[in-house]
Amino acid sequence: MNLELLESFGQNYPEEADGTLDCISMALTCTFNRWGTLLAVGCNDGRIVIWDFLTRGIAKIISAHIHPVCSLCWSRDGHKLVSASTDNIVSLWDVLTGDCDQRFRFPSPILKLQYHPRDLDKVLVCPMKSAPVLLTLSDSKHVVLPVDDDSDLNVVAAFDRRGEYIYTGNAKGKILVLNTDTQDLVASFRVTTGTSNTTAIKSIEFARKGSCFLINTADRIIRVYDGREILTCGRDGEPEPMQKLQDLVNRTPWKRCCFSGDGEYIVAGSARQHALYIWEKSIGNLVKILHGTRGELLLDVAWHPVRPIIASISSGVVSIWAQNQVENWSAFAPDFKELDENVEYEERESEFDIEDEDKSEPEQTGADAAEDEEVDVTSVDPIVAFCSSDEELEDFKALLYLPIAPEVEDPEENPFGPPPDAAGQTTPVEDGSAHTGSGDKKRQPSSEGVPPKKKARTTTIELQGVPSDEVHPLLGVKGDSKSKKKTAGRPKGSKGKEKDFPFRPKPYRGDRVYPDGAVAGGGAGGGGGGGMKGRAEGGLTAAGSLVSQSYKQHDIGGLD
Repeated sequence: MNLELLESFGQNYPEEADGTLDCISMALTCTFNRWGTLLAVGCNDGRIVIWDFLTRGIAKIISAHIHPVCSLCWSRDGHKLVSASTDNIVSLWDVLTGDCDQRFRFPSPILKLQYHPRDLDKVLVCPMKSAPVLLTLSDSKHVVLPVDDDSDLNVVAAFDRRGEYIYTGNAKGKILVLNTDTQDLVASFRVTTGTSNTTAIKSIEFARKGSCFLINTADRIIRVYDGREILTCGRDGEPEPMQKLQDLVNRTPWKRCCFSGDGEYIVAGSARQHALYIWEKSIGNLVKILHGTRGELLLDVAWHPVRPIIASISSGVVSIWAQNQVENWSAFAPDFKELDENVEYEERESEFDIEDEDKSEPEQTGADAAEDEEVDVTSVDPIVAFCSSDEELEDFKALLYLPIAPEVEDPEENPFGPPPDAAGQTTPVEDGSAHTGSGDKKRQPSSEGVPPKKKARTTTIELQGVPSDEVHPLLGVKGDSKSKKKTAGRPKGSKGKEKDFPFRPKPYRGDRVYPDGAVAGGGAGGGGGGGMKGRAEGGLTAAGSLVSQSYKQHDIGGLD
């Protein structure tokens, strides 16, 4: 692990694009787990795609919702994932199995979800035109948080870094700090624009380290505050922001803001274009602007928890931004001094002797004494970047990586598997709600030998005075997911393949045509000799691609 080396050398923010993650369907929101090993992406077809961020491969796909996924959040230990969709449903998922543990139905669309940073039993939900709601998962109860003005219910909320307090902000610029356990008001202040004018609070984000948090407001200024000062000022205090960050030239409104993993940098995504602005928090100077493709609108931004990497979403694709890795092929002298040109090296007489005969025996001090000490190679030191400031050890029960099951493309042609007629009954599959690839859609869960899947409990959350006809902003804005659905992602099914391959094979008499365009001769699933003969005559496989003659003969001879 080279995490310790990140702090010391140069700047700690990304500088250039480092590829994309294509989720096939359109991506709308993304979030890293606590260690940055997994990235969960919510899509417009209701799926949650979990990427292994080290290998940049898909580790799991959860068919979570019917409607687009608008918000996601990981639990602290990484075993649970809570998601919200535009049809007002909040679901709790077991990441390993892909099962839905619980569902909550709200009367209005969900703007944001957040898991409690320490307590795995609490989730904060921000519904539209409603006061924030604190859910307790174990007993499915909920608490509506108090608000400053009952007539102004455009409220955003966030847990602080350790979940001791909840910060809420309304459209009149009023920030309330509530105790998480008792919901009592601890502190409050109003965000003003220099004069007595107030500005609406769009989002509140906390740093992973330190006590700082930022407030994104409608006046296009990002204000950075110190949480300790807010608590010291108490109710109706007047704290001064540490920094005010804005784009003075273009007056850019900000779609999404967040801190870097170490809390030293702040990134803000423009609401007008695919552009990311990065500031240094301590000084407040703009250090970098990352430009994506022109004409794209930004949907979400997430900074990696421990590395200088940013994930951003625009036009349904996840873009990765990272540092430019420069390879150094320099030559080094024995004392690790970098050399510009060849140097004549004078070898000492005793340099390669096992024992230096000429050396006197002085007392061992310093580095020489340390050489004789035994080095402990068995105990594992905790990685500092993965531990909180009040923790000494890592969480060993945490879920950092997902096991990936090998995917069999066509179980009917697997020579080592069960016979074709029995494949439908004996093929073990994961449950219907989770699958690790597109091939699982063809297989049905078996009725025998598999324990019945427990049905998720659905709780209806009733909120007084909340309109039930609200439409989620994702569905109501121009260039929304529905209009882009046709152009984004890869073509699915036979329609897309007809465009790519205009010449399709004609099936012979007695042949069976599969939905994806493969032709197989008579016989159950093309497993018998007649099936292979038909395939040899046609000489065509899936999507109409030609097979060489030598391969066909080998294939037939081997299976007959």
